[in-house]
Amino acid sequence: MNTPSHDRAMKPQVARQSLFRGARGFTMVELVMVIVLVGVLAVFVMPRLNNVDFKARGFHDETLSLLRYAQKSAIAQRRTVCVGFSVDSMTLNMAAAGATGCPGGVVMTGPRGESPARVKASSGVAYVTQPTDFSFNGLGQPSVPQSLQVAGAGVATGQIITVEAATGYVHD
Repeated sequence: MNTPSHDRAMKPQVARQSLFRGARGFTMVELVMVIVLVGVLAVFVMPRLNNVDFKARGFHDETLSLLRYAQKSAIAQRRTVCVGFSVDSMTLNMAAAGATGCPGGVVMTGPRGESPARVKASSGVAYVTQPTDFSFNGLGQPSVPQSLQVAGAGVATGQIITVEAATGYVHD
């Protein structure tokens, strides 16, 4: 026979059983739907990651950030930082202490610790026209204003990297 004390002792066990009653895992339908969604994403997204436009945008962004790094390094070190270009790469050098030009200068270390500070394009990506070499002085001002564009990144507004003449501000 059930006594009141016996009923109180059984209640925690019943409560624990009801907590675990709904937790049984995933259904087969849910697992199949997840696999189908991952497959669809793989078919449509993966080819875009290997696209030239994607690589060109990455090269554009790396060029922009390395130019900003060059200007900020020139200001921080109060030394001239020279920016050299080829058709598909950009390299930074810093003038020796007390010098105004970069011949015989110091090879700069990049923001990620790479030496020399350089950005190189993937195959099929390059600058539209090879930019002219220039330098940032100790105040961060460029020797000549620059506008450069990466081929494949599109010609829409915001795709041209500009280095302002008076301030050296680098933007797209």
